Amino acid sequence: MNRAFISSMKDLSLQSTTESQSENMREAKSVLESASSRKPLYILAPFVPTPQDVVERMLELGNVTNTDVLYDIGCGDGRILITAANKYGARAFGVDLEPYRVEESKANAKAAGVEGLVTIKLQDALTLDVSAATVVTLYLVEWSTQKLKQMLTSQLKQGARIVSHNYGMGEWEPARVESFTDSTGKTHTLYLWHADGIVRS
Repeated sequence: MNRAFISSMKDLSLQSTTESQSENMREAKSVLESASSRKPLYILAPFVPTPQDVVERMLELGNVTNTDVLYDIGCGDGRILITAANKYGARAFGVDLEPYRVEESKANAKAAGVEGLVTIKLQDALTLDVSAATVVTLYLVEWSTQKLKQMLTSQLKQGARIVSHNYGMGEWEPARVESFTDSTGKTHTLYLWHADGIVRS
């Protein structure tokens, strides 16, 4: 084989490798710049599953029906979404920031046969558009429940219901507060609000 040809091929190969490395570096730099420009994601609460009988009471308190669109913020293993779809025929949408929980909840919805009614996404709850929701369920912690107050009250249509497990929203008085004892004897506080068109911070 011609030596000049072999040398030329080596040069082309080296050039191609160098160009590929440069392209990879540019892509990596772009990703890093994009990541640094975004606002940090907040873990709004650790995953603590809501007991099933509490889930059912929350949905009863929210007066969920088959005409509702329910949003569960921080959906965990998907049990609230699945119960709303399975028991009431409601369309249910959930978000979680942990990839494992998203995959787990999708698998649970499929196993329950309600994947056609349930949508689950990996998403930062603070970037969520909840304007389509008629019911929102929460089981977070005190600071994150209050942090969502402005987003919820600015986006939800009048009459939409918000049901929170164990945590209130500061000065916003709930329409109803209920003490519920689960099957193990543990007491839970459930809160219900109705969106009224007033934005609260």
